[in-house]
Amino acid sequence: MRVAVKICGITSAESADAAVGAGADFAGLVFFPASPRYLKAEQAASLAARLRGRSRIVALLADARDEEIAAAVQAARPDFLQLHGRETPERVAAIKARFTIPVIKSIAVAEAADLACVPAYEKVADMLLFDAKAPMSAVRPGGHGAAFDWQLLRGRKVSLPWLLAGGLDAGNVARAIRAADAPGVDVSSGVETAPGVKAPQLIRDFIAAARQAEFVKEVRE
Repeated sequence: MRVAVKICGITSAESADAAVGAGADFAGLVFFPASPRYLKAEQAASLAARLRGRSRIVALLADARDEEIAAAVQAARPDFLQLHGRETPERVAAIKARFTIPVIKSIAVAEAADLACVPAYEKVADMLLFDAKAPMSAVRPGGHGAAFDWQLLRGRKVSLPWLLAGGLDAGNVARAIRAADAPGVDVSSGVETAPGVKAPQLIRDFIAAARQAEFVKEVRE
């Protein structure tokens, strides 16, 4: 089965073109002001126009108010909203009902107990994303380049499509896919030379490595 790949935190036309050219299924635009990958409305609109029809556009927000979500939707006209904060299942359902856009809900993971919330989010989201839990001192919930124990997800029955994130790069993504038996992966800092600065060759290398893991998995089965 094809492994889905999401390149998150795109901030330039060059990185957008690299992601699309290498076959990224999803392209993430960040609307969380504390992130070094944050985009103003005009930047997001320009990149979204470049990506539209070539990759599915994901607008990433964290604990955003309705007016902030509305501004992101107006700027990017995304295919998905990614909720990367502490949104409750009830808040996810309310956002989805108001904006009628499919929702990816991120779940922060450090230990097995952090997965207890999965059934509640399965009922309201369209896709899940499992990311490493941010350090206590962090000002943003993701994009730190940290990993968690991928095998916590291996063999787990999840009723929705899902992506694995956290500390991934071209050197470890194949191992991560096999360890978690992940149907999809998400990367941001792992394809950067500095926070918020994507490197086209790193994007291409990451996607190629993910596709190779897909091939190896199919051969093994």
